[in-house]
Formats: sequence, structure tokens, C-alpha cells
Amino acid sequence: MTLDISAVFESAATAYMLIDRDLRYVWVNRAYCEVTGRKPEQLVGQYLPDVFPAEGEAQAMLHASFERVFQNGRTDHLPFIPYPIAKAGGEIEHRYWSATHTPIPGDDGRVQYLLQNTHDVTDLYMRAHQAEAEVAKRADLDEGEVLMRAESVAQQNLELGMATRFFETVFDQAPSVIAIHSGPEHVFRLANREYRRIVGEHRDLIGRRASEALPELADQGFLDLLDNVYRSGEPVTLRDVQAFIYNEDGPPTEIFVDFVYQPLFGPNGRSIGILVQGHDVTAQHRAVAELRNAEERFRTLAQNMPAHVWTARPDGMLDWVSDPIHAYAGTEDGQLLGEDWGRIVHPDDLPRVVPVWESSIARGETYETEFRIRRVDGVWRWFLVRAVPVHDAEGRIAQWIGTNTDIEDRRATEAALAELNATLEERVENRNRALEEINATLRQSQKMEAIGNLAGGVAHDFNNLLQAITGSLQLAQRELPSGTPGRARIEQAMRAVDRGATLAAQLLAFGRRQPLEPRAVDLRRMLDEIAPILRSAVGEGVRIETRLTDGLWNTLVDAANLENALLNLVVNARDAMEGQGRLTIALDNAMIDAEAARAMTDVVPGEYVRLTVTDEGAGMTSEVIEKIFEPFFTTKPEGKGTGLGMAMVYGFVKQSGGHVAIESAPGRGTTVRLYLPRSLRSEAPATLRAAGPVTGGDETVLLVEDDADVRAVAAEMLRELGYEVIEAGDADAGLELIEAGRPFDLLLTDVVMPGKVTSREMAERAQKLRPGLPVLFASGYSRDAIMHDGRLDRGIQLLPKPYRRETLARRLRELLDAAEAASPSVPETTTASPSAPDDARPGFGGLRVVVCEDDTFIRLDLVEMLTAAGAEVREAATGAQALALLEEAPADRLLIDVGLPDRSGLDVARAAVALQPGLPVIFATGRESVPGSEDLPQARVLTKPFGQEALLRAVGGS
Repeated sequence: MTLDISAVFESAATAYMLIDRDLRYVWVNRAYCEVTGRKPEQLVGQYLPDVFPAEGEAQAMLHASFERVFQNGRTDHLPFIPYPIAKAGGEIEHRYWSATHTPIPGDDGRVQYLLQNTHDVTDLYMRAHQAEAEVAKRADLDEGEVLMRAESVAQQNLELGMATRFFETVFDQAPSVIAIHSGPEHVFRLANREYRRIVGEHRDLIGRRASEALPELADQGFLDLLDNVYRSGEPVTLRDVQAFIYNEDGPPTEIFVDFVYQPLFGPNGRSIGILVQGHDVTAQHRAVAELRNAEERFRTLAQNMPAHVWTARPDGMLDWVSDPIHAYAGTEDGQLLGEDWGRIVHPDDLPRVVPVWESSIARGETYETEFRIRRVDGVWRWFLVRAVPVHDAEGRIAQWIGTNTDIEDRRATEAALAELNATLEERVENRNRALEEINATLRQSQKMEAIGNLAGGVAHDFNNLLQAITGSLQLAQRELPSGTPGRARIEQAMRAVDRGATLAAQLLAFGRRQPLEPRAVDLRRMLDEIAPILRSAVGEGVRIETRLTDGLWNTLVDAANLENALLNLVVNARDAMEGQGRLTIALDNAMIDAEAARAMTDVVPGEYVRLTVTDEGAGMTSEVIEKIFEPFFTTKPEGKGTGLGMAMVYGFVKQSGGHVAIESAPGRGTTVRLYLPRSLRSEAPATLRAAGPVTGGDETVLLVEDDADVRAVAAEMLRELGYEVIEAGDADAGLELIEAGRPFDLLLTDVVMPGKVTSREMAERAQKLRPGLPVLFASGYSRDAIMHDGRLDRGIQLLPKPYRRETLARRLRELLDAAEAASPSVPETTTASPSAPDDARPGFGGLRVVVCEDDTFIRLDLVEMLTAAGAEVREAATGAQALALLEEAPADRLLIDVGLPDRSGLDVARAAVALQPGLPVIFATGRESVPGSEDLPQARVLTKPFGQEALLRAVGGS
């Protein structure tokens, strides 16, 4: 038996109709024609809105349901919709409906038709509102009539209850949000399952006013909106509206809804309630927001990427380009879209790249190629251009995203690399040769350092022996009458001791251990003064020529040792020329930059005064030059030289912060260049020692010496000069005597001694307990204890070993007489301020500057320049010392090196600013900037090397 589906729908008691995607009737059943008052030929093929026109919310609700079915392919319900129907005579009748819309797919799976099942619920709706009015109207009838009416009302109530339960079931199962309010207080009469889900299952809604059931909606404007709809009778439709729903616990829940407030009217045409119908679109809203945010993030990223970014449609037509592309090409928004991008591609490249792009589009594969793009100034640069397809949920290409990356430099590098590869072997050979030279220099430097340490240690012990011998010989000589053979032999022994002392001094000079007293020296004036000595040393057969540069800088050097070094070089030149020839001495200014310093090895970049000695002698081989600075190495015949002259020159120059360079070859003579550090100070006169008769005194001397022989001789010499002597075997014993309160007038102490306490610590403790106490250090090896980087520490008085009785006597009287002259007149609370020189810069008078620099030579130069400008300067060699100075007293400026031995200069600066907020910091460094100093608002950088003007500008700035 074949079932006729059409006959089934024709016999159905409820109305059905079928429409296509254009909303045109395809089929209607008999019940539909009856309920609408139309014939099939009046409907089939017609556009539904033309047949049953409606305005406002009725039309919006119906068409929204149609749209959801066609788009989503799911059944949609309209449990309650007011929709007017035009009768055959044209009169408009307000009707109420319940409709179900079912999707009917076509062969391709898409929804082709929509089947509507409609129930006319107008009578049920009207009966529900008339029943209450009817009962009230008949309240005054007689008892019989009341009974008859009661039976009728009961029947009506039964029917109404059945209808109500039907609608409640339909409404409750509807996927949309539905609620019905009644009266001006908006009392909940109905709220379906979806409505309760979004407001919270815990809510008690039915029979309660909206303001009671959902109080949070009042502040969000929804209750005012209900009032307006109820009063005006005009429906309101809102989309994507934000609302916050309170929970039983926890923060409010944010939702987004599309909804309609549809007024409901009674028989008299007045509002009796409001139908709320809508959809929870929170998920869609968040998805759209996320999509919008993702697009915004993409645009932001694209606009800020160093590469150019663009997008294209699936067909390859460009639809967006980033601003950097327009800035590069000089184009404007709207240009370069579609196929217009080819206008900025090199004409020679375009025929090659277009087919590649078209092939990628056709295959849906990644696009990658290289071509030239014209810059706004007309320059063509190579770019790597890539694009990848972006697919939608169905796997179709939705968009292309592309980038242009500038590879001009890379291509140039590749070309250069190819060229370099061709000469790789030659460059490797040159590099290896250079490295070997550097390594040889380094090995030589290390060897010289090791020998220097040995020489310094030997000289220390040697000087102690010489001191014991010297003192004993002088004491013995004083006991012999003049003219006796014994006295002559002692004189000969003393001359031998002097030669030994000279030898020890040369060893100390080579080892960079001799104590220097550098001062600002004008080498032009010094050369004029010792010219007679030099001419006498070379003899009549050697002609000395001088070449002096105008504007010669001063240098910071120990003048006496420099004179000895120059005399050594001149004598060596004379011997190399065998007493005949021309010897040239030149003086000029020299700047050694960072690159030149690296090539010279172990040289600090900066400003130097260069002393050059050139002879016309036989010259030297490279093997001889490699050993020329080693102690006891000599090219002279045996017995003609000690081999310590050039070693002394080397050690002295290095200890002075300079550099020595030699150029020589067999038959081409020799040139020796001494680079001595520049000084910005004016030339300082040499310290003059008293040369009068030897005198003693009756003061008391505390003598501290660990060598028993030296101590015994020194004590006897002191007593012979008339002094009272207190002896101590080391610094520990000396400190005990000092702290015990033993009275004495001068402390004479060796430098290097065993024990827990150093001689320097002992002396500082003594001067703290006895301000103004004169201290004289006696030593043949003074490394680290009283000198640093080859210079005596400030305020240190040194008596080098071995010393004679006369030297000892004069130094004692100098110190004792100076202490006696100074003691009565200086108030304890007053500190004398050095007077500023005539050329002191304005603003530097009294300016307090802390200088922190671990290199002693640089630090002394900085102190010199700032002091000369009128500043009050305190100096530190480490970060810890600098911070200690700031804790003692505030400063107006901190001038600091970045590389310090104990910690970073940047860390010290930060700690200093924390200690003294607002302290201006000047970083003295070889770099252009100090990364990390940005958080110090008053920091600036002074790049090494710099001169006095640059220093004063940096420090004097506010």
C-alpha cells in the first residue's frame, strides 16, 4: 500500500505551508487556507510578505525565525506571535499564532524549503483574559443563574487550563527566551526554561514583580524600558544588549541578548502585559569580539613589524597593505590594491614573478619569490616576498597573508662573502701571522713580568744586605784617623756598595718596583738642561741633532729616572755607532687611539709625549730585539756593560704608564721611541733636599725593623747622631709600644715585615693617636705597601735603602723641623682650602667632586685637572671607597669609571644616587653610552680619551 503524503497533510486539522528561500509559497494545505481565508491559487507562487503584510515586531519576529532556519538548518519555534491577517474584504484582524518552522534540505544538503506548522491561538488568548472579566460582571446574578454560570465558567476554566498547559509546554521547550509580564508592575506570568537558565535556576519568578525577581535589572535600565513599552504600547527591539545577572555566590555574570518587548493588548485595546522574546547571543558576541580583537591584533602587529605586510582575496587581488609599505614606496591608502601592486615592482622582475603568484593561487600553495621594489627616492632594493593561504572551516582559501622582507643587505653580504671566500686562504695566513706576533708579544710581556718579580725580590734582600754593610762601614770609618790604610780600604768598599746599590736600583727599575715621584715635566726644558751631559757622554765624534715640536705637551714622569733612561739610550747609540755618526733626539705630541693601542699590545689609548732617539749604527736583528729588554742581556763585549740599561728603560717607562717601541734592522740603525703620558698640569719644580752640614738632634725615634743586622746598624747611627732610640722587631711590636703610650717624636720603619699588622697600618694608627707625627719609611722594595702603580702614595716619606748616615740625618731633620714648625699654628677645626689658579673655570670654586678611577695615572690626571679648575676633589680607586667617601660627606658630582675592580661603576652610581638623591653622575668610559644608566636622570657619559676642556664641560654642567 502506497502512502499519499499530500493526502495526509490535506486531512490534517492544523495549518501547514511550504515556502522557498525567496519566501514564496510552494504549497499550502486545506487547513491553512481555511484559517487564513485564502484559496491555494491566491497563495502558491506569491511572496509571503505581499500576501500577509505586517509591520514592526510581528514582521521582525517572523523573518528572524525564517533566517535562523535557512542559515542554521535547525527547527525554530515561535510559541507566541501577534500577526495581523487581512480578511477577504480587506479588513485587518489582529490574530495570535504559535508556529513551528522545519527546514527541508535539497539535493546539495542546503536548506531549500521551510515547512511551517501554524496554530491560531487567538481564541484561547482572548478567552483567558475574558474569563476573569465575565465572572466579575455576573457577580450580582441570582443564585440559579450563578450556578448555571458557574458550570459554564468551570467548563471554560477547564478548557483554558488545558490550553494554558499546552502553551506552557510549547513555551518551555522553545529554544528562544520567552517570558510574559502582566500589569504595570510587570508581574511574571510565564518564564520558559531558556529564560530561567540565563537569569538563574534559583530565581523564584512566577507571580513576582520584575523589580523583586530581578532587582539588578533596575540599575541597567531594563525596568524603565518595560515601563515605556507598557505605557506607549509600542514594541521595542534591541540587539546584542549587555546585561549583568547576579549569582548566588561569586561575581555577576555578563550576558548578551537580542530581544523584543512586545506589548499585549486587552479587548479594549489597552496594554495588559508584555511578551519578552529573544535569544541568548553571548557566545556569538564573544566570538565576534574575539574575531575583532584578533583582527586588531593582526593589524597592530602588521603595522609595527619591520617587514611589509599585506593581504589578498582568494583570487589574489590585494585588499590591504600596511602603512610601512606606503611609507617605503611613497604611495597612499587605496593605492597598490587589486593588481596595482605591480607598479612598484622592477619591470625586469615583473614578467618572472607574476606567473609564480598565479601558480600559487591556482594550487593554493605557499608563494615565495624575490624581486626588487622601488623606494620613494627611486632606489630599487631586493625583497623576499612570501604569502601563505588562510583556510576557512570548510577548507577553502579565505585570504592570503603576505610579507615583504628587505634582503638588499643580505644579498650584498652574500656577494661580499663570495668574494671573501676567494681570498680565504690568504686572509687566514695573514691572520695567523698577526696572531703569532701578538702571542709572541704576550709571551715576551709575561716573561718580562716574571723576571721583574724575581728581580724585585732579589733587590729587596740585596738592599737590606747593602744597608747593613753601608752602616757598618760608615761607623767603622768614623773610628779611624784620616790617611790610614784602613780608612782608604773602607772608602773602596763604600764605592763597591754604591755600585751594588745602583745595580739594585736598575733591577727595581726593570721590575717596575722602584718608588717614583712623578711630576709635570717640560721635556724641552729638561733636554736643554742635560744637553751638556749628553754631549759629554757621546764624545766629540757623535753629532747630536734635536727636533722639537712647537706646542709640546707636558708629561707626568719622574724626571731623575727619565734623565737616566735618556742617558742610557744615548750611550747605547754611541756604542752602536762606535763613537762616530749622527744621533737624533726628537720630541713631539702623539695620540694613540683604540685601534693603534690594540696593534701595539698592552697600551692604553690616550695622549702621550713621544721621545725618539735615532742612531746610524749597525742595527739589530729581530732575534736581538726580542731579547733587548731582558736583564743582563747585552750585545756589548764582556766587561763593557751590565745588560741592565735597556731593562731599566723598559721598566721605568712601563711603570710610568707609557710604552717603548724599537725599530731596527742590520745596517739601518736603530730608533727607540718612548711614549710618556701627557700631563695637563703646569710644570712642577723638583723637590730640593737640604745639602748643608750633617746635624743630629736630641729627639726620640721609634725604630721598627725586622732585620736584626739592619736594625742594629740603624740604631747605632741614630744614637751616634744624638737621638734617643726605641727599637721594635716588627710592626706588631711597634704597635704595642705606640698604644702603650711610649713617648717618641718620629717613627722610622721598614716597609716589608712579617706579622699580623703591616707597617702602613701601624703608621696610620700612630698618626691617628698622635696627629702630626712624622713617619719615615725605609725600604729597598716598596711594592703595594706605600706605593701603587709605581707611585708613592700621597703624603708618604720614603728613605730608599741602602742609605748613608748623611742622608738619614738630613731626612730626619727635615721631617722633625717641619713637624715642629707646623704644630702650634693650625687650629684643629680648620681645613685650609687650596686657592684656585688664575684660570679656574667659573662655577668650579668649591665644587665637591668624588673621582672613582682604578687606574692611578688616569686618576691623578683627573684630580690634577679638576683641582686646577678650583674644585674640591676626593679620590677613590674602588667602588667601596667611593661610597665610603659619600657616606662621610656629600658631593656635588660623582666622576666614575665603568670598569672597577670590585664592582660595576653603574652599580656604584645607583648606590650613590640612593645614598644622595639627585647626585649628578659622569661616567668616564671608552664607550659611547652606558646601557642601564637610563634610570639615572642626571647621568651623562664622558667618552675616553678626552681632554681637559671636555672634562670640565662634563663636570661643570648642571
